[in-house]
Amino acid sequence: MRPLRLLKQGVWYEIHTRINNREPLFRKPRALGLFAKVFHETKGRFVFEIRGLRLGDDRLTFYIKPAEGMELPAIMKWLKQVFAQRYNRAQAREGHIW
Repeated sequence: MRPLRLLKQGVWYEIHTRINNREPLFRKPRALGLFAKVFHETKGRFVFEIRGLRLGDDRLTFYIKPAEGMELPAIMKWLKQVFAQRYNRAQAREGHIW
């Protein structure tokens, strides 16, 4: 079992996440546009700073600093979950994306 992750307030975190099976999902303009829209909604729902956002064909990397009282796991869960649900619905597909 992985050790408990202790997160601190006011700290920058480096995030790396990859699409399952290294599928080049972000090459598709539709997926890229949807991700941008969901990311913008995430910024409206949670308070955080972001730097160095980089999208690869199959990955996402950035630095994030959640505001006081904001939980990093909640931000990432919402972003990834909502994107996956909307993309699957739009493409009539099922299964995991991340």
